[in-house]
Amino acid sequence: MLYADIFIKLAEERIHYAVTGGIALVLHGVVRFTADLDLIVDLAEDNLKRFVKVMGDLGYRPKQPVPADDLCSPEARLRWANEKHMVVFSFYHPGKPINLVDVFITEQLSFPIVEKELVWFEAGNVKIPVVSIAHLKQLKQIAGRPQDIADIEILKELEGEKNKP
Repeated sequence: MLYADIFIKLAEERIHYAVTGGIALVLHGVVRFTADLDLIVDLAEDNLKRFVKVMGDLGYRPKQPVPADDLCSPEARLRWANEKHMVVFSFYHPGKPINLVDVFITEQLSFPIVEKELVWFEAGNVKIPVVSIAHLKQLKQIAGRPQDIADIEILKELEGEKNKP
């Protein structure tokens, strides 16, 4: 499974995170092609430091020309958001060209609120924390791109299907 190594290591290190974006859509039952892994990571400094270490240990490198540890700095994240209009910090793997991991640099939604409504999926022996459909719709609304609006409509249809007797 794509990204299994990340999910396993994040669980081992007790990193607080949730899968969002296209992979969350797929796990919730939407048929859609996606290759990148979008994550909401609790932005607490200790959690971020452990997250960055896991990514480095697994061979992932920042796509941006900055040290990965800069992700742990609230000042750097704020500067990136304000000056560069950056939304995510991206990691790539030199040996796995398809693997791209995007981490939100600001709280689009409060992580403690997201964490309370996580939906857990299991793939093989790997448990994956995924944002709820309600939070996924909120995040898609915030992003507001045409694909996100289309995804919201698909999620609404999916909810209707799940609520049928």
